[in-house]
Formats: sequence, C-alpha cells, structure tokens
Amino acid sequence: MQVTLRIRRYNPEGDGESHFETYTLEAEPNDQVLDLLNRVKWYQDGTLSYRRSCAHGICGSDAMRINGVNRLACKTLVKDVGAQITVEPILGLPVIKDLIVDMEPFFEHYRSVMPYFVNDEPPPERERLQSQEERARYDDTTKCILCAACTTSCPSFWADGEYLGPAAIVQAHRFVFDSRDQAAAERLAILSQQEGVWRCRTAFNCTLACPRDIQVTRAIAEVKKAIITGRLE
Repeated sequence: MQVTLRIRRYNPEGDGESHFETYTLEAEPNDQVLDLLNRVKWYQDGTLSYRRSCAHGICGSDAMRINGVNRLACKTLVKDVGAQITVEPILGLPVIKDLIVDMEPFFEHYRSVMPYFVNDEPPPERERLQSQEERARYDDTTKCILCAACTTSCPSFWADGEYLGPAAIVQAHRFVFDSRDQAAAERLAILSQQEGVWRCRTAFNCTLACPRDIQVTRAIAEVKKAIITGRLE
C-alpha cells in the first residue's frame, strides 16, 4: 500500500518556525511508523531527526504525536492509523530539531520526587521480603518507561510546565506504596506542594496515552488519598 507521511519539521539553524513536509512511500499494514521514519531518513531525506533505540516499546525514546495522539512510533502499526499519517513532536517541551524535544524539564521533575529506594535499616542477610499482596500494591506503576507520553498529553502540563506531571507522580507512587521503602512521607510532602498532584484535573489523557497501559489517573488519585488521609493502605 502507498502511505503519505506528513512530518512536522523544524531546524533551528534555518527555520523561523516549524512546517510540514510530505513523503510518499510504500508500506505493509504491519509496518511500524518507526519503519516509515527510518525509510525516509535512510533513503529520502537524511536530515530528518528523531529519537529511537530498541524499537520494541521498552526504551520509550520514540514517543511522538501520531495523527494527533501521543504514541510510541515503534508500537504503532500502519494498519492502526491508515494511509494518511501525520507525525509531530510531543507537546509541552521545547523542540530541539524536528521530532526531538528537550527532555531535561521532564527529567528534572522526575528527579524531584526521589525516584529511588530509601531504607536506612541495616541490610538483611538475604533480601527484604514482601508478600504478594504488598508487591501487587504498586506493581502497575513499575511499568513506566519514562517516555513522557502521559505528561505531554496533559492539559495541566501544557498550561503550566512547572507541574510535576503524571510520569513523575507515577514514579513516586511506585516507591510511596512499596512496603520496604521508608521515604513515603518525604515524597508525599513534595507531591502535596503547589505544583504537585493538586494540579491534576482528572482529564484521563495520561491514562489513554500510556503505551504500557498503566492506570495513571488511578495512581494519581491514590497519591491524593494518601496525602489527605496520611495512610498508605
């Protein structure tokens, strides 16, 4: 089948503003959108810039807007989006070139929520044990790959780039509800600040955008409840 691929382009060295360029190429229904971008770059226009790595939906590096929806290019098939495909950079972060955005503001928010295990007790001879129920409590939020698809689909983040955003809250959730961790109070104090969870307006865009099917809005609600009640049950 023949596919028309419209790509929003921007080169800071010569473009005053972004613009669309259109490419026509042959594709199979099961081709990934990433396959199409690779063909354009390798055979039609070597100046095209975008991030990609594993091509298996694990690294999260190729998040972009495909037909107006945040997706991973490597997990989006031609048969799912049709023969007319528009590709743009994710919103809310500065564009460096073409489909590449500056991820530093996103990772700054991520680092601010203490996304690491904290336990000052002497380590046991073996591992710190958990029941299956304790592990299941935060299992969903361990799936995050930091692709930024959720955060950059959030209207609250578009309006206020200081908002921590869904991905940072998901990362905090993963440790707040880990029974082995001892820094839940510190994280909840960070998340309860002005640019924390209360900026969320429950639009559910984040949940719909997540390529790992994490229940992001539910995780945010659970963090809000923990802040209000002071309980982690």
